[in-house]
Amino acid sequence: MYRLIKERIYQKHRTVKFPISKNMLPEHFLGLPVLKGCSDNNCRKCMEVCPVDAIFKRNDSLYLDLGKCIFCGECAIICEYINFTKEYDLVSMDREGLVISSSSKNISSHTKNLLLRKLLKNSLKLREVSAGGCNACELDVNVLNTVSWDIGRYGIQFVASPRHADGILLTGPVSKNMEIAVKKTYEAVSDPKIVIACGACAIDGGPFFDSDEVLKGVDKILKVDLYIAGCPPHPATIMMGLLQFLGKL
Repeated sequence: MYRLIKERIYQKHRTVKFPISKNMLPEHFLGLPVLKGCSDNNCRKCMEVCPVDAIFKRNDSLYLDLGKCIFCGECAIICEYINFTKEYDLVSMDREGLVISSSSKNISSHTKNLLLRKLLKNSLKLREVSAGGCNACELDVNVLNTVSWDIGRYGIQFVASPRHADGILLTGPVSKNMEIAVKKTYEAVSDPKIVIACGACAIDGGPFFDSDEVLKGVDKILKVDLYIAGCPPHPATIMMGLLQFLGKL
C-alpha cells in the first residue's frame, strides 16, 4: 500500500484538463481548415488532388465539406488558399453545418432538441458500433475511457448492450453486410434515442465513398443527431462533440 501511495504521488495528476490547449496537440495535427477567396475561378488543382471530392467552387467562393474530408492535407500543399489550423472543434448537429467556405468561417454546432439535451445532460450511455471501419476511429473512441481523458467524469459511458444505452455512436462507412446489424442495434435502444456519426466514413463513406459495397454514411438509413468530422477524429474532437451536444460547454 505504501508503495502504491508513493507511486501515485510521483505520477501526480494524469487526466488532461478540457478543453485542452492547442499546444498539447501533435505537431502535425490538422484541424479546422481556413479557406481564402480564390482569385482564379478556372483553377481546379485543389479539387483534382482531393481523393474524396471534398472541395468544390461555387460562384466566387471556395467550399470544403468536412464530412467528406479525410484531412490528408494534400490540398493545402498545392493550394495557397487553404490552410489547416489546430482547431479541433469539428462537430455539427446537422450535415449542412460541416460545409465551410471562404465566406463562412464557422461550422454549425447548435441543437434544436433542447428537451433531449436536458434529459441526457447528466448521464449519457452510448453503444459503440463499428460498421466496417478500419479501426482508427474505434481506437480514438476507446482512448476516451483511459485515465488520461476519463470521459466518465462528465457522466458519459460506453455500455455493452444497446438495451442499456441512450443512443449509438457509429464508426465506419456502414458496409451492406452491416446494414441489418446497425438497424437492429438502433431498434434495441429505448426512446428517446440519439445517433452519432463519428468520422468521415460514418458521415459520408470516407475513402470508400465511391464503393458499391457501402451505404456512404449512416444517415442513409438513420436520422443522425450529431456529426463528428475527422479521419479519424482526435479524442479531443470526439469529447468536444459529446459535451457540446449535452450543453456542458
